[in-house]
Amino acid sequence: MASGIMDLDIYTKKGIDLAFEKGPELLGAIVFLLVGFYISKLIVKVASRMMEKSKVDDSLRFFVTSFISATLKVLIGVTVLGMIGVEMTSFIAILGAVGLAIGMALSGTLQNFAGGVMILIFKPFKIGDIIETQGHLGSVKEIQIFVTILLTPENKTVIIPNGPISNSDIINYTMEGKIRVDISIGISYDANIKEARKVLMDIMENHPLILKDP
Repeated sequence: MASGIMDLDIYTKKGIDLAFEKGPELLGAIVFLLVGFYISKLIVKVASRMMEKSKVDDSLRFFVTSFISATLKVLIGVTVLGMIGVEMTSFIAILGAVGLAIGMALSGTLQNFAGGVMILIFKPFKIGDIIETQGHLGSVKEIQIFVTILLTPENKTVIIPNGPISNSDIINYTMEGKIRVDISIGISYDANIKEARKVLMDIMENHPLILKDP
């Protein structure tokens, strides 16, 4: 019985000593955790408002704010663990290796994501525009994070990865509001050129979709 009481006293004394030794570090880590989470929420909120004012696409805004929030929380967690004495060198090395492996496995997907971000930020086209890219011509039906969906004049749905789009030529037929259409019309060698020109001019002048100026 006396031995048990002595063991309890020893453990209690060790616990008190540990509390005095690690208490300030633990308290500081808790304070840092709470303050860090509060500041991270403010940063995410400010970033969301800035993107909203810049009229950034909703899907991109949600992804970016979620990414910022997750990154800040991971950094805060790693810092807190380091503050309470947890060895983080091996953990960070493993995390970096896993991140590298995932990045290499998803290199094509990440390229498409980066292309989607560029398209949603710089807006070379928007939903409803008629564009030509990657050998396809059609109306933009959807702009997603990874792909852009076109509807062709033949009523075919074309799904194009955003990576190649962002790195290739894009012809936007809608951006300026009007386009010039060149049509070559052949006539017989023995036809009256002036008469043929008059007929064509009459058609153009009376067609409702042909502009007078330009």
